[in-house]
This record gives sequence, structure tokens and C-alpha cells, in this order.
Amino acid sequence: MKKYLYGVLILVLLILPACSNKSSGDEIKTGDAKNPAGTITVWGWDVAAATLKESVEIFQKKYPDVEVKVEDFGSGDLYEKLTVGLAARGSGLPDVVLMEDERIPGYTHQFPQGFLPLNKLGYDKYKDSFNPAKVAAVQDKDGNMIAAPWDIGPAGVFYRVDYFEKANVDPDAIQTWDDYIEAGKKIKEATGAQLLPIDISNYDGVFQMMMQQQGLSYFDEDNKITLQSPEATRAMSVIKELYDEDLVFNNSGWDGIVTATVNGTVATIPYGVWYTGTIMDQAPDLKGNWDMFYLPEFKEGGTRYANVGGSSLLIPSTTKNQSAAYAFVEFFTTDQESQMLGFEKYGLFPSLKDTYVLPEFTANSEYFNGSPIFKRFAEIVEEVPKIHLNENYAKASEITSNTQSSVLLEDKPVEDALKDAQKQLENEMKR
Repeated sequence: MKKYLYGVLILVLLILPACSNKSSGDEIKTGDAKNPAGTITVWGWDVAAATLKESVEIFQKKYPDVEVKVEDFGSGDLYEKLTVGLAARGSGLPDVVLMEDERIPGYTHQFPQGFLPLNKLGYDKYKDSFNPAKVAAVQDKDGNMIAAPWDIGPAGVFYRVDYFEKANVDPDAIQTWDDYIEAGKKIKEATGAQLLPIDISNYDGVFQMMMQQQGLSYFDEDNKITLQSPEATRAMSVIKELYDEDLVFNNSGWDGIVTATVNGTVATIPYGVWYTGTIMDQAPDLKGNWDMFYLPEFKEGGTRYANVGGSSLLIPSTTKNQSAAYAFVEFFTTDQESQMLGFEKYGLFPSLKDTYVLPEFTANSEYFNGSPIFKRFAEIVEEVPKIHLNENYAKASEITSNTQSSVLLEDKPVEDALKDAQKQLENEMKR
């Protein structure tokens, strides 16, 4: 027995140094908060991934000991891999992941320990660098900054200057949605173009914009469903009036809206600022024939501002290199040069407010009728109302899209349709 115990003791003594050396090696590899080192992997998609890749060189000027590998997936594939990895307690996950803001509440609800609260790593000192609506979008239910803000999409109405001129319509005279409808009638009569595109059965984006400018999402700050609110009724009623006046082009998905933009099917497109890049890229021959005005208000003195889209960076809590992951997230989202790289090359509108004083934002745009279009978008960022997002956002959007379809294509009364939508969402949330 003594012989056996002695053998075990020798084995333990042999193992301990090996464990100690391994730990020491990891520390050298990952560095510390002040001097991060090692390798991190970042997940993104499309132009966002391209921006992340190109920003690595800028990042490494400050952090030369950190190697960054950016992996580009389709957004659907990224979310699928992320969900599987989180369910498997971190297996195969990256150190940093890009996520659309509207998806953040769903992931933090399903995986409450899945991501690092960045405010506890010091990121809360940057709160004032972003507008309140964006900060609200990246906080969890406990008020932690669970993500670092990147791009945003302040909304406006892009319009065809030549169509408005032919119809003798002054865009500055469009103050309310009623004004917008009346202008649409004149433009259609003069040009044959419909006023705006809506993917009736699949996307309630116009409804979402209308709700946000009234200070609401599908839920209020107490998580109560708002689909039977006066604001929701008002928004859906305006959409129905636009449709009844034959001013809506029923486009099919993204390709449909781009086609309508290029071939002149519509005179206006209410959308986020990032659509400027698509217009310029897909319709270069229409240079000078596009411009922007703010969303119409529902009543005089109402808000004309909303946001469409936006994404942020999160750090999965299973990262093996927290210091390097945080260094990258902090640097990328607060460094002007990195933010402007995405804006200038890919049209990604930064949420970092101190970029808005740069010449790229204040200059007049030759393509957009010689107007300072980006300055005008930047000027409304602070005015976008905060709204409440939660884990049921996607479910609510799907139900509201179906409701929109029943109102427009089946002529279901607005109030009845929204009442049914509210009941359906309530039942879905109970499951």
C-alpha cells in the first residue's frame, strides 16, 4: 500500500509542473488587459465582414501582438452556427460576433450567460459616444451593455427629384403623412409611378418606422403588446390609405425593391441611410435625380425620425482570450478611422457620434442632388426615439406582416386585424 501511495505521489508531482507550465504558456499567449496578445476569431457577414477584415491592419498598429481572423458567413448561417454553439456551451464559437440589434434580446433571453457584459469590462465609459436609442438597443434587461454599438440606420424618404419636378410637387411642403399621400396622387398622375414599395406579405418595415417615430415598438417599456394602441391603428390606417389610393408597389423582397429603384417604378423609398449605397451602386445613371426628406409626421409638431437596422459586436462568454477580444471590440467601435472605413467604402453609417463632424459627413453629395445628405441624416441621430426591444421582436414582426397582408390584400378592417394580431401574439408568447 505504501508503495502504491508513493507511486501516486510521484505521478502527481510530475503532473503539477506540466499543468503549471501550460497555464503559464496560456498567459503569455493571451497577454493581459493592458497588453493583449494571441489570436482571436471574429464572425461577420457581407460588407460588415469586409469592413472588419480591412480594419484589422489599423487595429494592429496599436495591438501588434494580437492576430485577428475574420470569418465571413451568410447572416443566416452565422446565426445558426451561433445558436448551436451557445446551446453546446460554447463549442466552436468565435471570440467576437456581429449581431443585428433586433436579435440581441432574443439571444440574451435564451442564453442569459452567453455573452460578456461589456460595461463590467469598462465599456460603459463610452455610453455618451452614442445616441440614447442605440445604447438602449444594446442593453440587456438588467441594463448591462451586452454589445458594443457599430452601425445604425437613421431613416428618411429617398425621392426622385425629376418626378417631383414633373408633378410640380415641393418636397419641403410634405410635412404630414396626409401631405405625402396627396403628393403621391399628383406624382402618379404626372409620371405613372407609384409612390412607394412595400413587400406586403413579408415585411412590415414601413409600419415599424411609423411606430418608432411615435415612440413605440411592438412592445412598450413594460413589455405590454402595443398592437391595439392608437399609434398602431394610426400607422396601419395610413398604410391602408396609401394602398387604397393605388400608391403602393407590392415588391417582392430585397431584389424587388432594388429593381423598383432602378427602373423608376416608384417615386420614393422610405428607408434607412444605408440604402444610399445601394442607390448609387445600382442606379449610377440616375445621378442628381435622388434626394431625401425626413419621414412625414402624423400630426403637426410630431416626430419625423426613426431608425432602420443597425448591428453591434458581442463577446461570447466562452472566449479563451477575453483581453484581446475586448481590445478589438473597444478599438473598432470607438476608432474614427475604422468607423469611416466602413462608411466610405460600404455605406455603413457609424453610430459613433464624433465621426459626424468629419468632412465626409458635412460635404454636399453630387449624386444626391448636390445636398449634404449625410449631414442631414447625422443631424437626426440624437432625435430618434428610444423603443423597447425584447425576445419576441421577430415573432411580433412576422405576425404584423401577416396582419398587414390581411388589411391590404383581404380588406380586413384595421382595428379588427390588429385586435386579432394582438391576441395571436399573446398566445404565442404563452407557449
